[in-house]
Amino acid sequence: MRWTRRATAALLTIFAMLLAGCSAGDSSDTAGGGPVHITFWSALRGSQEVVDEFNRTHTKIKVDFEQVPSGDQGGWAKLSNAARAGNAPDVATIEYPQLPGYAIDGVPRDITKLLPDSVRRKILPQAMDLTTFGGRTYAVPVDIEPMVFLYRKDLFTKNDIPVPKTWAEFESSARKLKEADPRSRIASLFTTGGTLYMAGYSWQAGARWYDTSGETWRVSMDDAPTRKVTAYWQRLLDDDLVRVEPSSSQQWRAHLRSGETAGYLAGAWAAGSMMSSTPSGKGKWAIAPFPQWDLKKPTLGTQGGSTFMVTKDSNRPKEAMEFISWMVTSPAALRAKLSSGVSSAYPSVPDLVPVARKEMDTSYYSGQDIFGLFQKQAELIDPRWKWGPRMVSTISSGDDGLARAGAGSGTILDALREAQRRTLPDLKSLGLSVTTN
Repeated sequence: MRWTRRATAALLTIFAMLLAGCSAGDSSDTAGGGPVHITFWSALRGSQEVVDEFNRTHTKIKVDFEQVPSGDQGGWAKLSNAARAGNAPDVATIEYPQLPGYAIDGVPRDITKLLPDSVRRKILPQAMDLTTFGGRTYAVPVDIEPMVFLYRKDLFTKNDIPVPKTWAEFESSARKLKEADPRSRIASLFTTGGTLYMAGYSWQAGARWYDTSGETWRVSMDDAPTRKVTAYWQRLLDDDLVRVEPSSSQQWRAHLRSGETAGYLAGAWAAGSMMSSTPSGKGKWAIAPFPQWDLKKPTLGTQGGSTFMVTKDSNRPKEAMEFISWMVTSPAALRAKLSSGVSSAYPSVPDLVPVARKEMDTSYYSGQDIFGLFQKQAELIDPRWKWGPRMVSTISSGDDGLARAGAGSGTILDALREAQRRTLPDLKSLGLSVTTN
């Protein structure tokens, strides 16, 4: 992140106060001469295969793995409860938006000195920015998901609709598609999970929902870039140019399969998800760069992505970091992960792109070099964005408002303003100085 000295000092003070006394001992002695055992919790698919490969190739460290529910299905609560009880696993997976809140709660350990420079240098800088607050690092990125546009190339070709390069062209293409087939829509406005999509759109436009000034957190989910984005999407909604539905729902997938929804704006991970959930679309779908507001100044946000943390309760932090470093940088680890099924998640270490490319059959996308596209898009991610300390409640509140806006009650901007209003008490309850100016 690009921090002022005062902002850096403020965050350091906040984290130092809240994390004081939370770190467990750093003993790494091997009891009885046998291998050191560390525990690992993750909801990521392929984690068991990764652990099996690590245990097969390492003798001094052994990993005991537990598959946990995804965050919104109970994984976050499980980790929080374990941390409060003082028995969190040595290593855990956490998504980017949730990391700041967990750091303030003292769940991850400060790994600034524990993370080897050799590993840090391999990771995409924008990914490291999202796990580093005030110069202190709290997690290691495993993937980062630049936003792209998946679209039904057969329908675009059939109706002579150009693939949009800008948001102005996106709206024009949306109108042409609806005119050509009144049942079809170019994309969806999501009423569940939609706040994260709006965050990605706003991030690209230059929004800063959270920032620090001096010793104060500034919250601004209705700043000028966000207002531009919400006005744009409100117009698409009001003119019935996008479909309104819950993300990852059966109805949404049914519309993708039928062609009634001809596009999907999402993180790079969505390419693999599309292959798994919509096999009948093979040869029909393609992927394009995300539409830009200004082609001369391309920039991007993300949607999705995970990190690995060493928790405060770990008594084996060095071994935990060795395991994390291997998972993030090793070609063998990525191959093991991909052996569990199709995944298009973009690795945080660009050097692993050739491995991901080799392991993935892209015939679904007619042989398109999707990882080459992802690599170029990842370089455009704006490094100035930062997530807030209580994103779980912020996302929930925003989604409630988006559902109302989708039903014609209120606006998209109203939804984000309400999410901000309902988030402020949570931040103040942490003892943080907060402003909305």
